[in-house]
Amino acid sequence: HVGLTSIMLRGKKFAKKTRKGAVVNVHQEHYLRDDIFCEIQGCTKCHHAKGKLQAETILIPDTNVVLHQLDVLEHKSITNVVLCSTVMDEVKHRSLASYNRIRTLITNEEKRFLGFANEHNRETYIEANPGESPNDRNDRAIRVCAAWYQEHAKNISESSNVILLTNDAGNLKLATEAGIACYTVHEWARRFAPAPEVVDLLSHASDAYENAMIKEDEVDHFTAHLGEKELQVGFKTKKFVQGVLRVSRDNTQEAFVKPRGSEDEPIFVPGINMNRAVDGDVVAVQLLGKADWCRPSGMIERNETTRLVIEGNQEEEDVIANESEPIPTGRVIGIVRRRWRPYCGIILNDVDQANSKHHLLFRSKEKTLPQIRIKSQTPEALAGQQLVVCIDGWPQNSKYPVGHYVRTLGPIGDVDTETEVVLLEHAVPFEAFSKGVLSCLPEPSWRVADQDLSRREDLRHLDVCSIDPPGCTDIDDALHVVDLPNGNYEVGVHIADVSHFIKPNTAMDKEAAKRGTTVYLSNRRIDMVPGLLSSNLCSLRGGEERFAFSCIWEMTPEADIVSTRFTKSIIRSRAALQYSEAQMRIDDATDNTNLTVGIRTLNSLAKILKKRRIQDGALMLASTEVRFRMDNETHDPVDVQLKQTYDTNSLVEEFMLLANVSSAREVHRHFPQCAVLRRHPSPPPSNFEPLLKAAAAAGVTLSTASSKELAVSLDQAQPVGQPYLSTLLRILATRCMLPAKYFSSGTVVQSEFSHYGLASPIYTHFTSPIRRYADLLVHRLLAACIGAEATYPDLLNKDKVASVCDNLNVRNRMAQYAARASLELHTCIFFRGRVLQREGYITRVRKNAVQVLVPAFGLEGPVYLDMLQDGDGAPELEYDTEAMTLNVVTAKETTLLRVFDRVIVQIEVDSSNVQQEKMLLRMVQPAISGVSLPLTQVPDSEAKTSKAIKDSSASMDVTNDDVTSLKGDKAGKKSKKKSKVGSNDSTPKTKKPKQ
Repeated sequence: HVGLTSIMLRGKKFAKKTRKGAVVNVHQEHYLRDDIFCEIQGCTKCHHAKGKLQAETILIPDTNVVLHQLDVLEHKSITNVVLCSTVMDEVKHRSLASYNRIRTLITNEEKRFLGFANEHNRETYIEANPGESPNDRNDRAIRVCAAWYQEHAKNISESSNVILLTNDAGNLKLATEAGIACYTVHEWARRFAPAPEVVDLLSHASDAYENAMIKEDEVDHFTAHLGEKELQVGFKTKKFVQGVLRVSRDNTQEAFVKPRGSEDEPIFVPGINMNRAVDGDVVAVQLLGKADWCRPSGMIERNETTRLVIEGNQEEEDVIANESEPIPTGRVIGIVRRRWRPYCGIILNDVDQANSKHHLLFRSKEKTLPQIRIKSQTPEALAGQQLVVCIDGWPQNSKYPVGHYVRTLGPIGDVDTETEVVLLEHAVPFEAFSKGVLSCLPEPSWRVADQDLSRREDLRHLDVCSIDPPGCTDIDDALHVVDLPNGNYEVGVHIADVSHFIKPNTAMDKEAAKRGTTVYLSNRRIDMVPGLLSSNLCSLRGGEERFAFSCIWEMTPEADIVSTRFTKSIIRSRAALQYSEAQMRIDDATDNTNLTVGIRTLNSLAKILKKRRIQDGALMLASTEVRFRMDNETHDPVDVQLKQTYDTNSLVEEFMLLANVSSAREVHRHFPQCAVLRRHPSPPPSNFEPLLKAAAAAGVTLSTASSKELAVSLDQAQPVGQPYLSTLLRILATRCMLPAKYFSSGTVVQSEFSHYGLASPIYTHFTSPIRRYADLLVHRLLAACIGAEATYPDLLNKDKVASVCDNLNVRNRMAQYAARASLELHTCIFFRGRVLQREGYITRVRKNAVQVLVPAFGLEGPVYLDMLQDGDGAPELEYDTEAMTLNVVTAKETTLLRVFDRVIVQIEVDSSNVQQEKMLLRMVQPAISGVSLPLTQVPDSEAKTSKAIKDSSASMDVTNDDVTSLKGDKAGKKSKKKSKVGSNDSTPKTKKPKQ
């Protein structure tokens, strides 16, 4: 504020101990001002031109209301709210996520939320009384602030109200005695809320509400959780084990806890022993005596659904345990940290409204989560809708956790609604870019200026071209090759220079860091940066001048690197080619233009590079990657096919890998403590047990001693008459991998820098700054290496870089999961009204089902061996965990099912529950009497399917996002429908994540 008239300085001195044990004296200065106004419109006590608050009802919530009732405060009907700095400081200390949400409310002009600096206002600041606790002092400060506002409001109009909201009984009593209008947030919502649905948003922490819920769901089999002090004592004495609870995706009544900081095997936590912990919670586990150990059931739950097989890794697979012997078993005795979040899901349609009276059961999209009991004033309005619900607590004597309704997303089954569910469930930021971000953009008419030539190398004379999927708009890489007089080649990889447009610590930079990556769904793209950059000014489009960051090698005809250099450049791409177009140029013997000859040279060099990588131990794994063809008008998927690859896919891949490795070496050489790198740890031997067991059952011996030995043994796994087996083994091998991760070089010992899947001692991401923030950081480091740009403090702080990398790892993983969930959604839409029979392969055998992969659609799911309606009786199932077989015994015959067996299954959508459609696989062949359905279609031949799998996975490299082909078609054609997921959605066809 302006107009300072007086200022008061208060000081405080105290001593504190540092982390290293040193004692330092601290002197804090606290300024008090008299120019901090109430900002109520028309206030005569404050001399300011205009105010943010209207002279009507003003709400002042205390800290706990803000922390626990943010869903209420965020409702569109709640306006005119004062947030004291006392409250904001406490919220920031206790929950940074909540603090960021209230900051967003304050910046929303329509909400009229005011952040009031009561701790610096001379009239509202208070000192702590002798013996007064910090909590009591802060409560008193909020009451003083409320009284001050009440005085100002009444000065304008007697009808103006200031209401203090608190659920603290002591604070409520003292406020009432002081003449302040004060209510619990629950009482205020029921009596005065401006919209009736606000009541449903209440986080019901009151005993009365929990007791009302518990009466319907009362149980007595849970034990009380131990307190923090008891847990800490137990951890120190090693009586308890701490770790993250991971619930099995196959059977939600089974969970595992990997002891933190230990190489010990995971502890099995069955059923009731989970004791109200949910997936992701950090828990304390007490190990049971050996006599009470048990083994996982080996059963697949009936609600298990099919899923798409894209890339997999050990982090998302169930913990593997030897099912033939009891394993270490424990029970949860305390919760160290809850990992609850807002959940998307539906209201169960079998709720007995007469008995429950507005008490509803909510089923989350997250299948590992138990049902949640919520309350609604309008339950009929929630039927058939996708909702967002939060958990408030899980009382000891309640079967279900207790939660509250947050908002309605839209009708179940609607594509836009279900897409928003995918984004929310995977925590993908998809809101429109803010005004602050958009203000950082250059003018759309931006062009290369003459002064730019002095700071960049002019490479516009080179025959540069890009090679991408059809319809790609975010072109972030291009290549060139030139013959040198000495017989060598100059080869260049040119990457979009995004760092020119996104400067450190700007609003756009912070937003890009938060998003971390562009997210590619089947029908749209959620950009990391605004479309003006991603699809226009940074995109290396054909025939247009663009800024680039170039990595240029001198390379011998044998693809040996003589020298490497980096430079900021200006390029003009001669052509933006599709993979197929580049391949046709290579294959057309009559085309001998400079550009085509260059592509042929690059292709020859790429083949040498790839052969050398494989000889060094790089893994060539596999996955079944599918793509949809969308209807131009309905935008529904009308066809699905395996991705087609060409030699040109591998051409681009090899040079992108080489550029990434060269970049990693350069940034680590100049910045050994803060380089942004990417490592892929070697999987522990236990990860390979399912692969080795499956291979042995098929008569194949694999070696997993090193990545090279694994690669060699996979290449040798070519049994006669089983052309598909090698690919299936590679798919299973992919699932044994640990995830690759970004890291700051100063936080990891150099011996752990290596990338297992690529067999490289050092690696990073440099080639996709349009869609990956890690690449943008690497560009800034490289610019500093060559003296093109200056560094800044955060870039040189290894701990801050590590924190950014941690966020990028989470965002990257969530983006992969969201892409997979989107593919699953569109696969389900594709199969509505279709019943197809296709060949598949058994990838896993369980006690009550076999897991079958259908390569034609990239689907994998359980096939239950149930009796048909006209069957003679349920079959007897004999399960052999060691041989990985399931013997199906019926009255007429015995059929042995083994891992990797070829089968034919029927694929359809199960619409028995209209609120939750899912894919259903049923056995057709082998023909098991009373179990198998009749064969009504002739699936593709085994040879054709095997070839399709091989073709679709020929260029697959390992390690999750590093493991896939560098580019691919990941998004559908542009939809003409209005999207519900933010104006930053881009929906043209785009690239799949690249190396």
